[in-house]
Amino acid sequence: MPMPVNTPADSEATLAPNAELEIKDAPLIFDQVWRRLEADFGRQNLRFPKEIMWLGGAPGAGKGTNTPFIMRERGLTAAPIVMSDLLDAPEMQALKDKGALVGDREVIEVLLRQLLKPAYESGVVVDGFPRTKMQVEAVKLLHDRMLDLRTEFFKTPLGPEFRRPLFRITVLFIDEQTSVERQLIRGQEILLHNEQVARTGVGRPIELRPTDVNEDLARSRYRTFKEQTYEALTSLRKHFHYHFINAQAALDEVEENIKNEFKYQSSLELDHDTYDIIHHIPVTAEIIVHARQELVRRLDNYEHRHASLFRAVVAVIDAEFVPPIRRHAFAGRAHIKSQSPLFEDALAVDIVIDTLSERGYRVVYERESTQVPHLVDLKTGAVTCKREPVHLFEIGFPPPEIRRGH
Repeated sequence: MPMPVNTPADSEATLAPNAELEIKDAPLIFDQVWRRLEADFGRQNLRFPKEIMWLGGAPGAGKGTNTPFIMRERGLTAAPIVMSDLLDAPEMQALKDKGALVGDREVIEVLLRQLLKPAYESGVVVDGFPRTKMQVEAVKLLHDRMLDLRTEFFKTPLGPEFRRPLFRITVLFIDEQTSVERQLIRGQEILLHNEQVARTGVGRPIELRPTDVNEDLARSRYRTFKEQTYEALTSLRKHFHYHFINAQAALDEVEENIKNEFKYQSSLELDHDTYDIIHHIPVTAEIIVHARQELVRRLDNYEHRHASLFRAVVAVIDAEFVPPIRRHAFAGRAHIKSQSPLFEDALAVDIVIDTLSERGYRVVYERESTQVPHLVDLKTGAVTCKREPVHLFEIGFPPPEIRRGH
């Protein structure tokens, strides 16, 4: 959790307006912002969200309606960071009131400070960024700095706090004519709503934008999106995972498009070495996604910090777990009893549960013991037993449906 450090802010980061205007180099601007963050928070506290969804949408594409669907599919619970709201925050308004320019440096800095808040630790949607070439470079530079921090702290106790960053570029797209039509329909709905509020005194009026009632302005707004936001996001497709969502259809179809686009994929989210170890374990039709970010974090940690144990556990899963799972495929349930000494280590049990959970199974574990003959008295026939542990794993998964004839 980032905590402020009582270190003076870097004096080089405070620039006169004229000097700011002369800066055209994105790495230089980003470096100034970064030094301010290091001074205010401390380098060890620059812990950004593991997953950042950079979202842009055409006017009328339904970002407000569709963003919750995207968040649900990715397991993101923090409220989105909406850049238009962030730039209207009191600290930004104070800059404007002083006559200061609000350029890319200020926008980048206010966003990075917001991303450091603990609420966004597991992941967040950033709505409306990037929009300019400078901001595009800032996204790439942020990813590079996050990788640098991960490398720097990897072998320290803080290592688990600096996870491999996952950036996703997402565009909700509709064509120009659909956008114009939806903007004008929205305008008519707002006019009717505001008339009803004025007439009855019930409710609150909704802001009516000029683009909501003027076709030329609505068309211009769409073209601005296409030339700025769309181009900015599309330019990042060579660097990060890119998701193009067709938002032109009916709402239920768009929701299905989002669901299909964001299906969980191990090869994208796990480190490559981790995926190579476990990808051959059978995957069920429905992948469990509850607490997905934490699950991925633990699995990657096993590979990075307990690689030998991780591989040994996966070998036991192959030998002792997979055959009975296949045998009981139609039952959707298998009970595994193992006496492997490996599971005397509680971490090995955790690895089993997390690995099988990642592959889509439900796992319940219980440890029991059994009496095993140890010595026999040949004179009296008395048998001396010793207690040995038995590890019980109950594994559930969705069974296939069998079509029955009549």
